[in-house]
Amino acid sequence: MPNTFGKSYKITTWGESHGEAVGVTIDGCPPGISISNEDIQFELNRRKPGQSEITTQRKENDKAEILSGVFEGKTLGSPIHISVSNTDAKSKDYDALKSLYRPSHADYTYDIKYGIRNWKGGGRASARETIGRVAAGALAKKILKQKYNIQIVGYVKSIQNLEAKVNTDTVKISDVEQNIVRCPDQDIAKIMIDKIKEIRKQGDSLGGVVELVCRNVPPGLGEPVFDKLEADLGKAVLSLPACKGFEIGSGFKGTLMKGSDHNDEFYNDNGKIRTKTNNSGGIQGGISNGENIILKAAFKPTGTIIQNQNTVTDSGKEIEFGGRGRHDPCVLPRAVPMVESMVAIVLLDHSLRHNAQNNFLD
Repeated sequence: MPNTFGKSYKITTWGESHGEAVGVTIDGCPPGISISNEDIQFELNRRKPGQSEITTQRKENDKAEILSGVFEGKTLGSPIHISVSNTDAKSKDYDALKSLYRPSHADYTYDIKYGIRNWKGGGRASARETIGRVAAGALAKKILKQKYNIQIVGYVKSIQNLEAKVNTDTVKISDVEQNIVRCPDQDIAKIMIDKIKEIRKQGDSLGGVVELVCRNVPPGLGEPVFDKLEADLGKAVLSLPACKGFEIGSGFKGTLMKGSDHNDEFYNDNGKIRTKTNNSGGIQGGISNGENIILKAAFKPTGTIIQNQNTVTDSGKEIEFGGRGRHDPCVLPRAVPMVESMVAIVLLDHSLRHNAQNNFLD
């Protein structure tokens, strides 16, 4: 089971939803980077369960412990091991699920592939695995901020048919964090929150889209042909639980345009090469061009719902069941820091690879 992502900045996540702990081992982080538990904790708090009335009510502190790779507040260049204990797992909620396959979950596919699965909380297929990604992403964000002043801002763009209006040039994290749904359009955010509350009462769930903008990304990041920057970003984002779609730049809407409308013309901005438009989403030929990187990630409705559904057991018996336990009626608010983290990990990985190649003879 591959649990490692990245080539220069390499992360390996570990642990199960209802195990003793979850976390990440980071290899390839440069030495001398200032890092603290507080830096990691800020991002984990944005991801953790029980943070609002529209998320799962599982209560976890998600307190990060840095167990290796850091000395006197600075990275050593050796592997960094970060652990988060599970303290509020209620495995009894899953006893009835031991022998059945939940619709739109990984129960059946894990059984088919491995012949064994951890049915308590979903095991590795649980979104609790993303704690390691967010911890590694917190460190990546800090390094990118220090080196390039890269700003990575994600937010909920839409929930079902409710879509926010957002200026990608000016949106800030402080705008995003003003409400519990993490939508910077404050008017539509209120409607989104009411919609999620309503769907929770119905025992159902909703999906939506997270949009993200990266500002101040230097030109030149990306490794064509197979490691194009947008290809690695797509893999990173699509590897997140419940993510079913990825777009960058004009995305699918670009298919409705003519080349004369879609092409990003260049101009000289006081000695800096810029593009008049940004339908490419900041990436051309698989390499960043210095414009804002803008992408979208589509998340399906949460698979666990309280309404009765039809399924089968591992022996093939057809049965009806209703979901139990504590689950998000909509994953979008907690998905925002997950998307940000995976994007940061990719950008740092490509930055390290770019510098290793281009400074080889310096």
